[in-house]
Amino acid sequence: MCGRISCHLPRDVLTRACAYRNRQGERRRLPEWRDADKYCPSYNKSPRSSSPVLLSRLHFEKSADSSERIIVPMRWGLVPSWFQESDPSKLLFNTANCRSDTIMEKRSFRSGSIGAADSPEDWNKVWDNWRLLTMAGIFDCWEPPEGGDHLYSYTIITVDACKVLNDIHQRMPAILDGEEAVSKWLDFGEVSTQEALKLIHPTENITFHPVSFVVNNCLNNTPDCLTPVDLSVIKQLKARGCSHRMLQWLARNSPTKEDPKTPQKTESDVRQFLPKSPSSVKRSSAVLLEQWLKQEKEEEPVAKQLHSE
Repeated sequence: MCGRISCHLPRDVLTRACAYRNRQGERRRLPEWRDADKYCPSYNKSPRSSSPVLLSRLHFEKSADSSERIIVPMRWGLVPSWFQESDPSKLLFNTANCRSDTIMEKRSFRSGSIGAADSPEDWNKVWDNWRLLTMAGIFDCWEPPEGGDHLYSYTIITVDACKVLNDIHQRMPAILDGEEAVSKWLDFGEVSTQEALKLIHPTENITFHPVSFVVNNCLNNTPDCLTPVDLSVIKQLKARGCSHRMLQWLARNSPTKEDPKTPQKTESDVRQFLPKSPSSVKRSSAVLLEQWLKQEKEEEPVAKQLHSE
């Protein structure tokens, strides 16, 4: 599954969007926050960033009603409580997502309690009684071996993609569709794990639209990350400087444009421009371009030689 979510709602708006009724069906209540100052609204959240997680108050207060809810900012990418390194970034495997079919098998997710992560369903509108996209997840609490602040982290559970999303990706988040599903998922005091897992399945009740490539850079945090784009309008990128010269060289020497009488360059001719490697893997012109661009500052004579061909 892709590694981007968005939750740009102000804290008070997000709180109202998470209003709920407890088990007794009393009037709608607002969840309380823990570490509210750690919540940072963002149009472009990536793994290792902090996101709001909705969960049962019973996880933090043993005397609480398990149907009561709180919101806690947590690190996206689960760090298991048994992890022994002093730096969570040294975790050697990706835990941003968790497959539903292996959630009960992998050691990484066995100690996690059940929670839910939220991000807005309709990206190009400010929330006004719109529903949130509630995704099922699990969380855990990690304590540094040498002591220090506890780290709460979570992972998003994924399932096979529904039909409308299958052409985009083979996996999708496990979406909890509706208040009843959210309540059952969170209320671990009354609902067994096996019963809760029955809520995990693909759903067609979603909308989506294509967005710009600006979302690929997690440093970009603007509404442009969510603005719909028209795929029928294809804008060609304009190469500049030395990269433009390299593209010209590739176009001039491509097999479809060369003069038939001109001797073709052999593989050994091309390899003189590539870094030495123990393997003898053939490289395409696209890879050649990428490697050349990375080394152009260190190997200026090579750049000039390529330009003079």
